[in-house]
Amino acid sequence: MADILRGDLGFSFWRKQDPIRDLVFRRGPITLQIALMSTVIAWLIGLPVGIISAMRRNSLLDYVLRLLVTLFMAIPNFWLALTMLLITITFFSWRPPLEIAYLWTDPIPNLQMTIGPAIALGTAFGAIIARMSRATLLEVAQEDYVRTARAKGLGERIVIARHVLRNSLLPVVTISGLQLAAVLGGAVAVERAFAVPGLGFTLIYAIVERDWMLIQNLVLLFGVATVVINLAVDLTYAWLDPRIRYQ
Repeated sequence: MADILRGDLGFSFWRKQDPIRDLVFRRGPITLQIALMSTVIAWLIGLPVGIISAMRRNSLLDYVLRLLVTLFMAIPNFWLALTMLLITITFFSWRPPLEIAYLWTDPIPNLQMTIGPAIALGTAFGAIIARMSRATLLEVAQEDYVRTARAKGLGERIVIARHVLRNSLLPVVTISGLQLAAVLGGAVAVERAFAVPGLGFTLIYAIVERDWMLIQNLVLLFGVATVVINLAVDLTYAWLDPRIRYQ
């Protein structure tokens, strides 16, 4: 534990000349970038879909959006990743680069490498956000202060933007934090499908090679990331809802 606190994660079981810390610093930014990009894509997809579905409740558009949301929630992200990869290779003769490229050094190759996994992960994540945001919007819309705002003559869009949306974001932020932590640890199959040299891809080969030192450190890293993300989500509550105070 003292070595971990100093940042000394030991060496790979098979490649004793490679410090695990250097491996994490080299491949960790790729997985972190994919997780953040997928979260942004999920919000860009899920929140507007949830708002539109709630505002057009029980309409034809609402039924269509709910059907699509359920469909994308049911599709495994690794299957979607493989389908996207087959389409790009078959019809466009394009495949993602296999070498590590960082956003701050080679942005175009980096985005070519990370955009596919981010879309595959963010689509299912966005469907979950859409479903959650629709449910919370409909619940908050029944509150007394919302009915008072409508009684004052405010338009529906203003009521949604000023009075409903912010108060309905707490459950969405909660599920976003949980999904971000799950993406960090669960991008294994998607990274393998796209051959992205991130930590998920590294974990697969560590399991195949039975590199116990590397497996233990990666599992520990994913666990710490989950705790930190959940703490950040809890602290975000106080900013979103002034009624919440921490002692």
